[in-house]
Amino acid sequence: MLLHLGNDYMIPTKDVVMIADIESTDSEDTDDFLQIAKEEGFVKDFSKGKPKSFVITNETIYYSNISSKTLRKRMNFVNRLNRDH
Repeated sequence: MLLHLGNDYMIPTKDVVMIADIESTDSEDTDDFLQIAKEEGFVKDFSKGKPKSFVITNETIYYSNISSKTLRKRMNFVNRLNRDH
């Protein structure tokens, strides 16, 4: 199953480790982590430069212009579909 991150980008739900809101992670450690990940090429920006959230997988961090709350709802919906079939 796939999680739609916005702007026609999708990733496998099985790869998602964490979904977080950009603005609520006002921690210096998180800012440092995201900056280092970006410098090392682990960040893909699917938000068109206007990130509201980020999704962490084992290998990549994706910026999305969709809120973390909406992405979590989508994940839960996809997981329920997967369970029901």
